[in-house]
Amino acid sequence: MNPYPILVDDTLRETMQHGTSSYPFAYYPDDLTQFDFHCIDWHWHHELELIVVAEGTAICRVGNENIEVPQGHGLFINSGILHRFECEEQAFMPNIVFSPQLLAAKDTLIYEKYIQPVLQCALTRQYLDPQVDWQNQILSILAQIFHLQEQHVKEELQTLQLLLQLWEILFRHLDRTSGTVDRQRLNHTQAKLQKMMQYIHEHFPEDLTLADIASSASISKNRAMQIFQDGIQIPPVSYLIQYRLSKAADLLYTTTKPVSAIAPETGFTSAGYFCRCFKKRYQISPMEYRKRSL
Repeated sequence: MNPYPILVDDTLRETMQHGTSSYPFAYYPDDLTQFDFHCIDWHWHHELELIVVAEGTAICRVGNENIEVPQGHGLFINSGILHRFECEEQAFMPNIVFSPQLLAAKDTLIYEKYIQPVLQCALTRQYLDPQVDWQNQILSILAQIFHLQEQHVKEELQTLQLLLQLWEILFRHLDRTSGTVDRQRLNHTQAKLQKMMQYIHEHFPEDLTLADIASSASISKNRAMQIFQDGIQIPPVSYLIQYRLSKAADLLYTTTKPVSAIAPETGFTSAGYFCRCFKKRYQISPMEYRKRSL
């Protein structure tokens, strides 16, 4: 089992560039089983994302929602939204990630009238069901876009034409009634969450408490609990333990350090406690994980 991590910064923003500055569009034929623990962990990006599950079932987590996406169904994820993908058994999930400015440049009528309203509304995601006519149209267009990307000669112009068709359908049917106030509130809450996450990432080897985590965002412990639950569905201390375990898994894979050294280095009080937490989280022991990673 080789880890295939997604790279993020301390705010969980994905750091990989999608496409190029001159053509900010990327296609990914992702097989979730190729990612460590069948999971693309929490991340966000300014780009828009559209996925279709071609095989199996994917589970997408957006805020406090767990969205099961079976074969033939899809999902649109808005700009700047924290999300996570995982599967229990199998999920082949081709997807595209692209900048809104690929559709139209900022300070143009098209951008201001048809793109910015979607980016600023409180909508986080749109499920795509083939049984719904307009959503099936989008899924059909996505199939054409995916097919183009798999050709030897890339067809950027055709891809853009299809994206504009897709966007027109999406724009006409999305519920944008929540308005910019709710999106500003969502962004403010997510900023608090990211600030606390960043604090955890920077101080995870230390003896952190819930009070320490809440204090990093200048909020109460109860508010910190609520923001974590609404944002990523787990309490702050549970996230701290999960992050410590992910760093420990990295060390197990990339070094030959013994468990007795990795445990304190990643913030665990003892090797025994670390091993119990690791097995509870990943269903295998640290040494079994190391062997599978070879």
